[in-house]
Amino acid sequence: MTRQSAVHKFTTNRHKCLAVISAGIVGCAMFGTASSNLEVHDAVKCSEYSFSRSVETQDEAHFASFIDEDARFISETVLRGPAAVVEAWAQFFSDSGPRIQWRPYFVEVAASGDVAFSRGPYRISGVRENGETYESWGIYNSVWRKVGNAPWKVIFDAGNQGEDQLSEAMKNLIAEPVGNCDVQLDRKNRLG
Repeated sequence: MTRQSAVHKFTTNRHKCLAVISAGIVGCAMFGTASSNLEVHDAVKCSEYSFSRSVETQDEAHFASFIDEDARFISETVLRGPAAVVEAWAQFFSDSGPRIQWRPYFVEVAASGDVAFSRGPYRISGVRENGETYESWGIYNSVWRKVGNAPWKVIFDAGNQGEDQLSEAMKNLIAEPVGNCDVQLDRKNRLG
């Protein structure tokens, strides 16, 4: 074997080795990313659920803690920041006001792991002045952001009414707990 063919063989084998090692590293990184993406996905899902539970239990301070300082909640107008959102949502914290609930149906996390999108059904129910009960349904869309070790916060939120957009499966989500989020919320409440 000539020196040139020996160098070629060594180089070829070295590239094969590097390719195998690289594939292994990439594979391990992919599994690590999938695992952490699943954890991030679950964290966003539980944050969304806890956000809804804060309104359901009429805990205005807890509700406000989920809203990013630069948040935009969009409906008939654009609400900017936590104070404006809390003021506009005051009706849901009044004992005589309507009730709102929502649940995440779809959560998608950006590859960066610090931005996520959540979408799902919401239901508003209440009693009119004449004593008649009412219920309306719709779909919400929320964009969540995480900065450093801070908790996830809603940066954009919007919804649209329309019961015809919702399947029965989506409506049934309202009555169900979200994954193990109740366990996580219970643990967090016990620990303070």
